[in-house]
Amino acid sequence: MHCYVDLVRFISYGMILAGLGHLIFHNRSQRSYGRHRRLAYTMTIPAKVAWFLQEMPSLMIPLFLIFSSHKSSTVGKYLLLGTFCLHYFQRTFVYSLLTRGKPFPLGVMVGAGFFCSVNGFLQGHYLLHCGQYDNKWLTGYHLKTGLLLFYIGMAINIHNDYILRNLRKPNEADYKIPRGGLFEYVSGANYLGEIVEWFGYALATWSFPALSFALFSLCFIGPRACYHHRFYQEKFNDYPKFRKALIPFIF
Repeated sequence: MHCYVDLVRFISYGMILAGLGHLIFHNRSQRSYGRHRRLAYTMTIPAKVAWFLQEMPSLMIPLFLIFSSHKSSTVGKYLLLGTFCLHYFQRTFVYSLLTRGKPFPLGVMVGAGFFCSVNGFLQGHYLLHCGQYDNKWLTGYHLKTGLLLFYIGMAINIHNDYILRNLRKPNEADYKIPRGGLFEYVSGANYLGEIVEWFGYALATWSFPALSFALFSLCFIGPRACYHHRFYQEKFNDYPKFRKALIPFIF
């Protein structure tokens, strides 16, 4: 398949601009789900179904591109499977089935599904048909350092999601202070892990589309970590004073 350079650049720049726009105007446009859900929403989807449906395109579209492409980069294919697809396999088939989250507004699910579809195509198409990777790339420091960061971030994300999921027993509604793991240092430990993941992915692939996705993730879920931090501070008088929002000891 031909590399659609202009389309890749257009989507990548658009993703960065969308992320920056959200970062600037997030006080008006904070995604209304979970603890920040506004009561104005009436049509909702069960959390397990919503997470499954919205995350699935980021797995299925790259897999479709892999199996339908006869002249694709072998190194790019393994990078795609070992990072991006691995993350979304976990989100689609593990996280979605285990989550105990509140129902999602339909509009939020549709918007997230659209983004995952576009991003799944962008990352898959670039790594398979645009990226210039050879066997020497497999021994380079970009790949090794990036993969190390990616898997560390993924482990942080999964571990702290586990902590959040087990804070409450089934049918309990009250929020509790998360403890353990990186939650001892930041309120958005699971978000920190995901941000580290995607910057590791960007380093491993050394690609503009991956960097644009990492920046979008930082701009999108970074503010949400701040909202969580504010929520905990307002709700719990005994919330740890030294705990930061997203970056240990700093922010």
